[in-house]
Amino acid sequence: MPAVPASSESTVALPAGVALHARPAATFVKTALRFRSRVTVGADGKVADAKSILAVLALGATGGSVLRLSAEGEDAPAALDALTSCVSGLIE
Repeated sequence: MPAVPASSESTVALPAGVALHARPAATFVKTALRFRSRVTVGADGKVADAKSILAVLALGATGGSVLRLSAEGEDAPAALDALTSCVSGLIE
């Protein structure tokens, strides 16, 4: 019987004054792409593939928004740690 992939979830707030527009979204997506796990990000009732720049931009998340991060796969905990650090360090 195959092993069930690990899954993890966390939340992180976008820093005040930072929106997930072009540069911050690109930084976020590049971080997500480093991992094999399936990663999603949610904000304001919407959910997006964290590895898709268009999907992340479509969230329209603004400063102070709480992002719900979810990852499923062998490196899920590491992916969430990296993405949480990435979001916390975003600047305009």
